Amino acid sequence: MTTEIKVCMGSACFAKGNQANLEYIKQYIEDNNLDAEITITGSLCENKCSEGPRIIIDDTEYTNVTPEKLMTILK
Repeated sequence: MTTEIKVCMGSACFAKGNQANLEYIKQYIEDNNLDAEITITGSLCENKCSEGPRIIIDDTEYTNVTPEKLMTILK
């Protein structure tokens, strides 16, 4: 079963840090040879800008995500 990571690409989330988060996720996948197990997709703004940056992994939503939080989330 493939895990889906959805990264909000709305301008607020992207400006607040999802650009760095996306790079971190890509590097994590590469470093751990998870290419076949994880799919990354982008999403348009869902009007939850005050909670951004937002990332959804399968059906779990994470808000105010930083690369530091991603270390814990992805493990």
